[in-house]
Amino acid sequence: QVQLLESGGGLVQAGGSLRLSCAASGRTFSNGAMGWFRQAPGKGREFVATILGTGGSTYYTDSVKGRFTISRDNAKNTVYLQMTSLKPEDTAVYYCTARGDYRLEFLPTEYAYWGQGTQVTVSS
Repeated sequence: QVQLLESGGGLVQAGGSLRLSCAASGRTFSNGAMGWFRQAPGKGREFVATILGTGGSTYYTDSVKGRFTISRDNAKNTVYLQMTSLKPEDTAVYYCTARGDYRLEFLPTEYAYWGQGTQVTVSS
């Protein structure tokens, strides 16, 4: 059974930083895509970032470019999201996600595996 376990969320002031981690178990995703989505209250699930395959190409939504960095440790089957210069509009539940192939996908319906989510709250 595949499980994705997120950690690292919390409360931070605007301008601060947080690092999210997501450890996968049950299968490896070193050749696939891992990434992060977020969902703010009353809104849909939004693509944040993804890292693809063994080459490690990365893609970000425009609103986080230059502030967030996604990375992975294939030996640990873990993906990270380093978030800096956080803004109140970054407040959301952040979900780790994974898929077995490395196609670039932005829709949540294209991802088979999801974590339970971790809350990130940025105060002004």
